Amino acid sequence: MPHRQVLTLTTGPRGVQEARRWAVRICGDIGRDDIAECAELGVSELVTNAVLHADPPIRLQLRGTPEHPRIEVSDASVVPPQPGSVAGGIDLDAFDLDAFDSASSDEFDITALTGFGRGLDIVSRASVAWGAVIEDDGKTVWFEPATEFSDDAGAEFQLMAPTDSGELRTRLGEVAIQVMGVPVHAFSRFQRHYRDLRREIRLLALAHEDDYPLAKVLSEHFNALERPLRAEMGREQVDDAREAGRDQVDLRLRMPPHVARQIGELIDLLDAADDFSRAERLLTAPRAPDQRAFQIWFLSEFRRQAAGAAPQPWAGDIEHRPTIRS
Repeated sequence: MPHRQVLTLTTGPRGVQEARRWAVRICGDIGRDDIAECAELGVSELVTNAVLHADPPIRLQLRGTPEHPRIEVSDASVVPPQPGSVAGGIDLDAFDLDAFDSASSDEFDITALTGFGRGLDIVSRASVAWGAVIEDDGKTVWFEPATEFSDDAGAEFQLMAPTDSGELRTRLGEVAIQVMGVPVHAFSRFQRHYRDLRREIRLLALAHEDDYPLAKVLSEHFNALERPLRAEMGREQVDDAREAGRDQVDLRLRMPPHVARQIGELIDLLDAADDFSRAERLLTAPRAPDQRAFQIWFLSEFRRQAAGAAPQPWAGDIEHRPTIRS
């Protein structure tokens, strides 16, 4: 069974059709044909909303575990969905989703897909749990498909939005952190991995705390690191380097020593998350060795330099790199 299944959609009606077929297939791939119908219904609604109202790219992803699979629909809009519309007694036999698969793109308007008055009520009623996570650069709407469509209001919507981090830095007592020779691609990959992993652990803890008690513990640690990790950490400098076409960048940062030490604590937390992923059979894969090696070096630079050590540039030769311990 693959650890991760991702689909980046084309725009327009064909994207909705593609998403529905993907949802049915992916349920079969993990041995959960029992949730395929609700998965198809929920995906059809969420992707339609994204195509009509959100900004591309639109991406589908399967996460969670085979016992508690979760489908995520991500886009570049930070506007959360607005649940609460009432369908007033949905008759699932009143419309034929399969008819859209056989129709050509010029035979119907995509707005017809939302013409049944369903709103997001259908997602709620097709879900065990559902909600949205708002990030700085977009949102992810997720749902855990149910085995059958609910006759009542369904699952309650859960919104997770970034909190106000406040002023993270003071000018007095700051230390200079220089992270030398950072590969732009590796940094961007690290940023995506951390954001996806943080969301994965939080949502497991939120929806299935009793089944995954360690997820709650890990989620609490991620929350404790949220404030220091929302500091710049060089993201703007990396973005500037990427726009300039550079492959590497030297990051020059200033922060209080305790913030740098807290950033270094992420090394142990990411290792614990990898162990959790393996033990609980998460659909999110543990890090590859090259990812882990880069992340250890990058985060260790914050911890080491907070203690007064000199910068050690990224050498790119993992096998011959000395082990860095604080």
